[in-house]
Amino acid sequence: MIKTFSLTDIGKKRSMNQDFVFSSEKSVGNLPNLFIVADGMGGHNGGGYASSYAVEVIREFIENSDLTGPEALFKSAIEEANTKVRIKAAENPELSGMGTTVVMACLFDDTLYVANVGDSRLYVIDSDIRQITTDHSYVEEMIKVGQLDRESARTHSQKNIITRAVGAEDTVVSDFFSVALHPGDTVLMCSDGLTNMLEDRDISLILKSGRDVVGKAEELVKAANANGGKDNIAVILIEPFSGQN
Repeated sequence: MIKTFSLTDIGKKRSMNQDFVFSSEKSVGNLPNLFIVADGMGGHNGGGYASSYAVEVIREFIENSDLTGPEALFKSAIEEANTKVRIKAAENPELSGMGTTVVMACLFDDTLYVANVGDSRLYVIDSDIRQITTDHSYVEEMIKVGQLDRESARTHSQKNIITRAVGAEDTVVSDFFSVALHPGDTVLMCSDGLTNMLEDRDISLILKSGRDVVGKAEELVKAANANGGKDNIAVILIEPFSGQN
C-alpha cells in the first residue's frame, strides 16, 4: 500500500513561499497517481504565481489528455505549462520574467516515471541515497566539464543559477527517467530549499529513522530550518510499498 505526505515551508529568511506541491495517490487522467514539486522564481509576485499556475496547467493537461504513456504525457504537459506561463508573464508586467522548476513523478506498479526541468530533485533511498534527476544548473554544467567538484558546488556563489526553467524560454526541454522500485524504497521529491541546507547523508539518516512518513517529512523541514532555512522548502515523500518492508 502506497503512503505519501507532502508539505511546504516558508523557511527562515524569505517573506513569501514560492514553492508549490501537488500530490494525488488517486488517478489523474490516464495516470494512476501524480506528484509534482515546483519552485518559482521572479519578482515579488511572479515566483509564487509561476509555480502554482504551472502545476495547475500540468494537472489539467494530464486530466484531459488522451495520451497514455507517461513520457509523452509529462513532456507535453510541461511544454503546455511553459507556453501558458510565458503568455501570463507577457500579459502582466508584474509577472514579467517569472519561471519555475518542475519535478514530477507517477508510479505504475513497481516502476517510477520521472520528469524534471531545473534543480528541484527526485531521490530514491534504499540502503543508499540516489539522486535520479540531474540538476539543470550552472554549477552542474561546471561539474560535468571538470571545472568544479561536487563538494565545492554546494557552497559556490552561483549555485542558485539554473539553466532551464518552465517559462524562461519559448521552448523547454525536460529530462525523463524510469526507475525500478523495490520493497523498502522511499521516494523523495524536493526543492533546493531542502538540498541546499542538508547534505544527502543527512537526508538519508532522517529517512531511515523509525518515524512514519509524516514524521520523516516534518523532520526534514525542521532540520533544513535548523541549518539556516535560507529558502522555501518543499517535500513530497512516497513510500510505494509501505508495510511490505
